[in-house]
Amino acid sequence: MSLVRRRPHFSTVMLIIGLLFLYLPMAVLVVYSFNSSRLVTVWAGFSTQWYAALFRDQQILSAVWTSLEIAFFAASMAVCLGTVAAFVMTRFGRFRGKTALSSMVTAPLVMPEVITGLSLLLLFVQMAQLTGWPADRGAVTIWIAHTTFCSAYVAVVVAARLRELDSSIEEAAMDLGSPPLKTFFFVTLPIISPALVAGWLLAFTLSLDDLVIASFVSGPGANTLPMVVFSSVRMGVSPKINALATLIILTVSLATFLAWYFMRRNEAKRQVILQQEDAG
Repeated sequence: MSLVRRRPHFSTVMLIIGLLFLYLPMAVLVVYSFNSSRLVTVWAGFSTQWYAALFRDQQILSAVWTSLEIAFFAASMAVCLGTVAAFVMTRFGRFRGKTALSSMVTAPLVMPEVITGLSLLLLFVQMAQLTGWPADRGAVTIWIAHTTFCSAYVAVVVAARLRELDSSIEEAAMDLGSPPLKTFFFVTLPIISPALVAGWLLAFTLSLDDLVIASFVSGPGANTLPMVVFSSVRMGVSPKINALATLIILTVSLATFLAWYFMRRNEAKRQVILQQEDAG
């Protein structure tokens, strides 16, 4: 009896090709971050010297801290504004201007970054001429710009979660005497918390990764990490950039895993509580 070899499905082959296309360059980058040669494409032996050189580079370290600070505050403010916008789009009935408001909220999703950066630059210049603020463009103007376009992404994520939420749970809480504000914080907010965490992580990543908009609205005193990396790459790729990219990949992977783990654990606890309530 002959054994028939099963050919892999087309979808499996395309999945493997897609994963290789996405992650093989990252794997090569991680390997070459331990290269002892100054030439990033020539392997000369294993070494960690470029990691030591990276931690001695004050310009890159300062840019990393600036980017992390801006990304943290931009993502936090974007979650607040995006959640409010999502509630307006999903929970409020039809009112005059709702379509225009929804279009304006989601416009940064499709607006080219060059247009967004240029318009914000003109806004800051005009405000400086009329009111004297901002006198110098820097971290604050970058934070405002990043909050502007990150809020749209958060609004879309939270709005999708709110549309799936069973409003009868909130109505039951209010029927039992809970005020609307208390209902929001103790009923609605825990249910949509996975969407808030996902929106925050998305906004943080977008802010940390932005180059075009930050280049328009930044000043001499504030250089984000993408701006420093881009300016250094234009003069030739340094092995320190490979080491920096490896650390970023490791940090993002760890943060994503921790976020997934805690959300999964909280969801499991919530399912156990619901099963206990149903059994009782």
